[in-house]
Amino acid sequence: MIELKKTGPQDCGQIHAMQMEAFAELLEKYRDTETNPGAETMEKVAMRMAQDTTDYYLILTAGTPIGAARVQRLPGDVCRVSPIFILPAFQGNGYAQEAMRGLEALYPQAKTWRLDTIREETKLCHLYEKLGYRQTGREEVWQPGMTIVYYEKATANN
Repeated sequence: MIELKKTGPQDCGQIHAMQMEAFAELLEKYRDTETNPGAETMEKVAMRMAQDTTDYYLILTAGTPIGAARVQRLPGDVCRVSPIFILPAFQGNGYAQEAMRGLEALYPQAKTWRLDTIREETKLCHLYEKLGYRQTGREEVWQPGMTIVYYEKATANN
């Protein structure tokens, strides 16, 4: 079982360090230093945390931080998750699913949820599709062998 704890600037260093660890494998695999969260500076994370339309959450299990998520509140009752991550040692236990469901429950006003991921990462695509997210048809090839696919999920409020 996980807990979502809303964070603030005091947690920026911890979130940045976890983000770097969680995305290290994808950074190594794709060498995408432009957009991979594992290549972001702490200043960029701090800048995002300071945005009025952004909320960050630590994902905890038994009081231990195992990941984090950022929710952007966009116009038109839309929420976007970017990024969400679970530390490698805790992956494969259903924590990401539980965290996504928990985040959705925290924003009952949201009519649409959005996210994007790497098409070639089939486990990630499967995770989001299992949670009811559907590909929008929009795709962007960022480099050979790395295509970003965009997902949306309409809520019962829609």
